[in-house]
Amino acid sequence: AVDSPPVDKHLPRPLSPEEMTRLLAETAKSNTPKALRDWALLELMYATGMRASEVTGLDMDAVDLGAGTVRCLGKGNKERILPLYERAREALSAYLENGRARLLQGREATALFVNHRGRPLTRQGLWLIVKKYAAAAGIEREVTPHTFRHSFATHMLDGGAGLRELQQLLGHASISSTQVYTEISTRRKREAYDKAHPRA
Repeated sequence: AVDSPPVDKHLPRPLSPEEMTRLLAETAKSNTPKALRDWALLELMYATGMRASEVTGLDMDAVDLGAGTVRCLGKGNKERILPLYERAREALSAYLENGRARLLQGREATALFVNHRGRPLTRQGLWLIVKKYAAAAGIEREVTPHTFRHSFATHMLDGGAGLRELQQLLGHASISSTQVYTEISTRRKREAYDKAHPRA
């Protein structure tokens, strides 16, 4: 009959916009096939907030560079069309023109992102790529593919996006899943206020 003690909610830890800029800049320092793939991959993740499984599950026909969109199959086989900012379109275009075919080396594959053996990129492969560039950017805490999703959501809210629109972009079935990002955004504003206001 005794109530359980309240469990602390662990809020996601997004990167700051400056950290994300530094990380993405690392991917553009080389034009090898793998570097072009990594640039396109990480720009796409930050542009859309897709889950790791959604990104690695993308096929070639999912991307429409002309329209600036990507078609994503989420949980429960629910499809959503996500917009791409210009830099992500440039990165994808460079990868498709100069990177993917060189990684395939004559092999055929429907997957958008492939590894150096020409096989579809795995979630483990994606995790290692994220870890590599986070370290190169001097980010000392752990950064995972899901950190990109958290960062996308938090930065969108900070920039003025509505909660309903964000729910649709993230593919959340319930708005309560999206509301956690409101709390992060509020905390960040409070921290900025406490640091900046002379009487805080």
